[in-house]
Amino acid sequence: MSGRFSEERMAAAMRDIAAMLDVSPEGARLLQLTNNAVFALPRPGIVIRIARTHQLLGRAAKVVQLGRWFAEIDAPTIRLAPRVKQPVQIRDLVASVWTYVRPQPPAPTARDLGFVLREFHALDLPTLALPAWDPISDARLRLSDAEYLSANDRDFLKAWCDRLEPKIAALNQRIEPKLVHGDAYVGNLLRGSSSRTILCDFDATCLGPWQVDLAAAAVGEARFGQTGAHRELAAAYGFDVTTDPLWAVLREARELKMVVAAVPLLATSASVAGEFANRLNSVREGDLKSGWRPLANLAPR
Repeated sequence: MSGRFSEERMAAAMRDIAAMLDVSPEGARLLQLTNNAVFALPRPGIVIRIARTHQLLGRAAKVVQLGRWFAEIDAPTIRLAPRVKQPVQIRDLVASVWTYVRPQPPAPTARDLGFVLREFHALDLPTLALPAWDPISDARLRLSDAEYLSANDRDFLKAWCDRLEPKIAALNQRIEPKLVHGDAYVGNLLRGSSSRTILCDFDATCLGPWQVDLAAAAVGEARFGQTGAHRELAAAYGFDVTTDPLWAVLREARELKMVVAAVPLLATSASVAGEFANRLNSVREGDLKSGWRPLANLAPR
């Protein structure tokens, strides 16, 4: 991918941050290249997350504040790297730095996610200012920064945001807000040496309906064919979100997030562009059963 947020530029920024922290980037691994470029540096024991859109740079400050609060209350979450002044700025890019958690067997499951979310949702609301759940503003910000989106697709996505926005606003007005992770799926779970399962990636953490965090597995089951994941999560959590009166809105909001997530990756490969078209066409046609492929399996490393 060429452009401001290419893999090459992200790797160069990672090396610059490592130099700033006086650690070696040797052995660094690219874990993710979506809305963030996420690099694991196992030797110094850190993870560097670099924002790949200028429109969402403010999130770095939010996740750092959350990371400090999570440590204070011993929340089931990853921890910020100690002794690092955060967020880290390198030229026009912003990053956060976290403690590296070496994966331990067994791998986290949907059942683990259900138990962790019950604990996470039971936390008191933090005193720091958090935004309300607002998937529409997030989508619009990403669209405004998109470099490779056709005018036709941009117009459709903007119109989708316009249709969904009043439904989200009405939902937020009638619920008691809880702490919401915002992107709760098994890929954002880690199991460390203590065997405690913990959450990571707090870019989307906000205050809103707790049911938002149960929707990801249910939508994933429908779109990716993940047999049994939603059932396991619902059993562990004690609630099936697909029976909730809010389900239709929650599903649509999650699918909007999943479609827009592909926008920064459109130039990475023909496979990603094809998957974006597949997702968007299924929404255009009202096809709720069309199968999608995970972006992580398509974006080049």
